[in-house]
Amino acid sequence: MQKQTIKDVEVRGKRVLVRVDFNVPLDPDGKIEDDSRIRACLPTIIYLAGHGARIILCSHLGRPHGRVNGPLRLGPVARRLSELMSIPVKALREAVGPTVEQAVSAMQDGDIVMLENLRFYPGEEENDPGFARDLSRLADLYVNDAFGASHRAHASVVGIAAHLPCVAGLLMEKEIEQLSSLFEDPPRPFALILGGAKVEEKIGILENIIPHVDLVLIGGGAAAAFLQVRNPSDGGFPEEPGTIVQVETVTKQAKTLGVRILLPDDVVVTAKPEPGAAFRIVASGQIPDGYRIADIGPLTLAVFTRELQQCRTVAWNGPMGVFEIPQFSKGTKDIAKVLAGLGGTTVIGGGSTAEAVNRFGLAKKMTHVSTGGGAFLRFLSGETLPGVAVLADKQGPAP
Repeated sequence: MQKQTIKDVEVRGKRVLVRVDFNVPLDPDGKIEDDSRIRACLPTIIYLAGHGARIILCSHLGRPHGRVNGPLRLGPVARRLSELMSIPVKALREAVGPTVEQAVSAMQDGDIVMLENLRFYPGEEENDPGFARDLSRLADLYVNDAFGASHRAHASVVGIAAHLPCVAGLLMEKEIEQLSSLFEDPPRPFALILGGAKVEEKIGILENIIPHVDLVLIGGGAAAAFLQVRNPSDGGFPEEPGTIVQVETVTKQAKTLGVRILLPDDVVVTAKPEPGAAFRIVASGQIPDGYRIADIGPLTLAVFTRELQQCRTVAWNGPMGVFEIPQFSKGTKDIAKVLAGLGGTTVIGGGSTAEAVNRFGLAKKMTHVSTGGGAFLRFLSGETLPGVAVLADKQGPAP
């Protein structure tokens, strides 16, 4: 990686502001349902603590829209981190201001504090220079370990770069290296699995990655537009004309490059994708009007499995159906099982896809499960992430 990391700079005795992505899912009682994002940042936090840094963690949680929202305070996250590290993590009730500055000034080497939810402040999402400056007053060094937030030009992601030297954390380094490896002569055959609800969000990935892959397998709602291009008289819900044009273009691109695009032969469809809803399995060219794709069918699953078992590299973004509902989870779960036993390189990205492999207990059997949703999409689409662009380059002077 061409960006400096915490291992390239001296951190002992320094106040280090670490942007993490602790936007964890909470149940109705405010309990953390999945702590994988917290665990993902542990290597960075442990390294900094072990090297005598004074660690100031900052994150957003949920969408409070610039106002204090009690259920979205970061206290429970700080408690969970404290449990994982077996050391105290002090949760502050504010993110900036005299009280916070006083708490930070009292820190000793190896101490950890967590600022309050950054999105309680309008200046965070507005990338307000004043808010960025107030954050910067707390620290001597800025570390971005929040790959999942690095596609957003927010104050704690990019604005702070105007005030502090900026380097990557160990999770950020891992994310960039793993995703970059997909474009650097990966072992072949190389397949991309694309799913999720809407294909228009994935066109950028297809256009950028198709020259690098041998095969694309498309499932979930994302397959609907491709199926409509293949068979315009098919039912379901009509796609937007602009989406159809994009799909036609990327299909021609794949054909020109000799890349196969595999679509479902059969699908599970329902009028309402909700628990207990009636459903049926139909051929992909016989979707009834008003029905939505809720999963891939058994014939498709067999074909996809056979193809994937021959691959040595697989990147997966988007579930094969509405996996949150048990009756529509089989396609996603079985594809995850195939990848878990593949023995090759498996890179999983996108919030829902990562959630699925974690829910099925298969995350540890994948090569890499990205913590980024939108950031993963934009990175594979070839876009420069604002939060990565502001980090110091290795060839530049060390902070």
